Amino acid sequence: MTNLPIVPHFINGRQVDTTSGLYADVFNPALGKPVAQVALGTAQEVDIAVAAAHEAFPAWSNTPPLARARVLFKYLQLMQQNADEFAAVLTREHGKTFADAQGEVARGIEVVEFAVGIPHLLKGEFTDQIARGIDAWSMRQPLGVVAGITPFNFPVMVPMWMFPIALACGNTFILKPSERDPSTSLMQAAMLKQAGLPDGVFNVIQGDKTTVDALIDHPDVQAISFVGSTPIAESIYQRGCAKGKRVQALGGAKNHMVVMPDADMQMAIDALIGAAYGSAGERCMAISVAVAVGDAGDKLVAALAERTRTLKINDGMAKDAEMGPVVSQAAKQRIERLIGQGVEEGATLVVDGRGHKVAGHETGFFVGGTLFDHVTPAMTIYKEEIFGPVLSVLRAPDVATAVKLINDHEFGNGVAVFTRDGGVAREFVRQIQCGMVGVNVPLPVPMAFNSFGGWKRSMFGDHHIYGPEGIRFYTRHKAVMQRWPDASKSAGAEFAFPQMK
Repeated sequence: MTNLPIVPHFINGRQVDTTSGLYADVFNPALGKPVAQVALGTAQEVDIAVAAAHEAFPAWSNTPPLARARVLFKYLQLMQQNADEFAAVLTREHGKTFADAQGEVARGIEVVEFAVGIPHLLKGEFTDQIARGIDAWSMRQPLGVVAGITPFNFPVMVPMWMFPIALACGNTFILKPSERDPSTSLMQAAMLKQAGLPDGVFNVIQGDKTTVDALIDHPDVQAISFVGSTPIAESIYQRGCAKGKRVQALGGAKNHMVVMPDADMQMAIDALIGAAYGSAGERCMAISVAVAVGDAGDKLVAALAERTRTLKINDGMAKDAEMGPVVSQAAKQRIERLIGQGVEEGATLVVDGRGHKVAGHETGFFVGGTLFDHVTPAMTIYKEEIFGPVLSVLRAPDVATAVKLINDHEFGNGVAVFTRDGGVAREFVRQIQCGMVGVNVPLPVPMAFNSFGGWKRSMFGDHHIYGPEGIRFYTRHKAVMQRWPDASKSAGAEFAFPQMK
């Protein structure tokens, strides 16, 4: 223990310290120094939180959807009023620039705006007189206690991809945020309580793998939503399904951007710089591979190199910062190791971001923008998700080769194509095997009223996250058939399989 502030759990409407006596440091990545300590939960805390959520479920699930929506609407207003406070905490604990953090908060708020429409979204279908004297309808009902396990790179937005919809549908929720930047989870819990959410409906358990395992193993947790790396996503999906839980697990990515010879080159360069180096590349939708088609390569690489060398890298709160630090010393070391491996395997290192220092922040976890050319599919820097400010350029003779290259990769999260040719774009969208596609849009992140998710090893489970898919994930479908007795028309017992008459 130190004199640093403690980030505790939030269970049954109040903050609760850990019983384990174990804590982990929470760093300011720009300084490379701890600014808080987070409590590390145990199975005991998970049991207490699940019990509170289980007890709160009957009353909350029977609350009319409109009443649930009104609580979320108050929460929405509080989030809007305090958005910059959230963004400042994000910048301090994650390292992303303040403007980027503001964008994250705004995209999370959009999901709440979608969720407040739950009275309409939960409407079923009704059919009058499907057979003589019989009516039928469908309805969607909540699952029970559900859990969300969220990553460090979007500590506000990704939880809000989950809990607003889960709560709106009538479930109770347990959030396990990343231990690297946990403070905003308590801010969200406090605002939900202020908005009138009953105690026990929303709980936060801080922690590490121990907490995750306890949530997966708990028999009263009905569903788990996860966002993180592919190995963990696959493991959680398999373990959760084996225990009879509903699971959606979003994994890794290797997002490509195809630049055709006819593309608006300045537009493509600007898009690549922002999509590759924004948030220091720590986005699951970051563009980490540019595929230059035909003769577009040399011009593209020359322009990218010039812009990469002049990136404004600083503490995220600096007004002119375009890129901040990566989240941890371990992340910095891994990224720099992979850059070295790219050189060893024969890629051309055009701009080297290793060893980057920022004046006044010499101990910060900074990696400069890095650009590789002549990368091949056999190289580690192409196959692995680096999750840092590293952009690799591959060359392809034609669009068919580019499409095959992308389709052959194990990940299928997001992709973009930049072209002026509508026919090329249309066929690209149809043929590409990715869950999210942008045409002259580098980061095709769906809006809240659509749904987010990848293909192949970027996504495990049947339902994408938020939007209409989120409603389906957090509810069960029920079909009802109804007939009222009429003694004068009784036909006696029927032994044949029922059919319309």
